[in-house]
Amino acid sequence: MDVRQLWLRFEPYHDVTYFTPESRAATDALGCQGGWMGYFGMRAAPLGAASPELVTAVFYNFAPRKVARALPDAWAVATPAAFLEARLRGVDGALRRLLGEVDTPEIAELASLARDAALAAPIAGRPLAAANRALPWPEEPHLALWHACTILRESRGDGHVAALVAHGVGPCQALALYAREHSLDPAYMRAARGWSEEEWEAADVPGDLAAVERATDEAARAPWEGLGAARTSRFVDLMTPLALRIASGNEAMRVNPMALDPVRELAVPGWNT
Repeated sequence: MDVRQLWLRFEPYHDVTYFTPESRAATDALGCQGGWMGYFGMRAAPLGAASPELVTAVFYNFAPRKVARALPDAWAVATPAAFLEARLRGVDGALRRLLGEVDTPEIAELASLARDAALAAPIAGRPLAAANRALPWPEEPHLALWHACTILRESRGDGHVAALVAHGVGPCQALALYAREHSLDPAYMRAARGWSEEEWEAADVPGDLAAVERATDEAARAPWEGLGAARTSRFVDLMTPLALRIASGNEAMRVNPMALDPVRELAVPGWNT
């Protein structure tokens, strides 16, 4: 079971949370000053009115000053509960636009599969996964599927942070290594996460990123082992066309700090070898 191929299928569905016109409109309506305040407010809201120090720690690869430009000011703009409502409105609008029809038997089946996988995802030592799992499940299947994908995504992300820490790879160093490995523009990566050129150059030192990725994948197996091979295969069959449709229609997937290219990568055979 190639858990990275599974990640490629649920990550695009989750990513509509932040980087779509509907998401931006929802946080602008709250009074946010810029897209990044909306991003930090929506993603951190499951933690409550978290401090910038806490958010910097759990998000890991953002420069502290970038987080501090958005938090705690975001909590003066709107409560965490209001940010949670806004992100759900944005997700609903984005999915309806990108998918067209969301009231389908396939999405209802996917929501059930993904929920069972998400409930099998580890949350011990994984604060973002635990905080999202504690939220109420949306009733509509396309939103329940999004909620499950969000738990799966944050569980994997929390595990990735643990792997980085265990292998001694710092926040800026991880970005520099990843940018070099995936031929990403260093200037773009620095701007996306708020690091200075001097900080980047100081952090651009060797590190075993391949070992980190292996540890991340290994720590992300539990949801799919819990779901079982047959139901995981069914999840892949149903989720692949949705991921491709979203990735093709979401401009944020063109360039992103994760070097995520589902349109290209989902064509790679052998996901279950």
